[in-house]
Amino acid sequence: MSDPRTDDRLIVALDVPNALQALQLTDRIGDAVSFYKIGLGMLTGGGLALANELKQEHGKRIFLDMKLFDIGQTVENAVRGLAQFDLDFLTVHGDPHVVRAAKEGASGKGTKILAVTILTSLDRGDLDDGMMRAGDIAEMVVERAARALEAGADGVIASPNEAAAIRALPQAEGRLIVTPGVRPAGAADDDQKRIATPANAISAGADHIVVGRPVWRADSPRDAALAIQSELAAL
Repeated sequence: MSDPRTDDRLIVALDVPNALQALQLTDRIGDAVSFYKIGLGMLTGGGLALANELKQEHGKRIFLDMKLFDIGQTVENAVRGLAQFDLDFLTVHGDPHVVRAAKEGASGKGTKILAVTILTSLDRGDLDDGMMRAGDIAEMVVERAARALEAGADGVIASPNEAAAIRALPQAEGRLIVTPGVRPAGAADDDQKRIATPANAISAGADHIVVGRPVWRADSPRDAALAIQSELAAL
């Protein structure tokens, strides 16, 4: 069994305003977490410098959640530049042309490209507002995941509700599933609409879970992280 203090299945989202606050948070968490997510909201607050410092000076794994979407050449160029930071995971939207371009940009580097299927903050009503085609949202997530994996994605981002169906895809063999929208029992849903507990998400086929506010809003972020690690270690 993995040491619960170093189990990298737990990724903590550093969704705080700037790099200084993020470093203070990681100091409070200490060795309870080895993998951190830095999102788009942190980009102008020193996010890339933070990623480099956590990776190079503190030995942490880094998930840069940029959800890139653009024409192929622009995505390829952006990924090529970001891959120089020795990132572990980088997200792009799951459209096949975006995935193919991102994989080309990451060529020769260790950065794994993860494809976003449908954001876990969205439900069917949100998709209708955005003029997305009709259909069951879970089926659409699985279809987008299959297409992204066929295009070469190293893994996908999907809610815990769809993890099992994605894991069952032939294209998912040997690929990663990372699930945001994970909430420990008793935690607030916040703006997430398709959620599950850490244990349920891993049991459904996820390789990694992403938890943000239930950790960094806690009186003791370290204790909150260790409680999740203990839940995962008991599986």
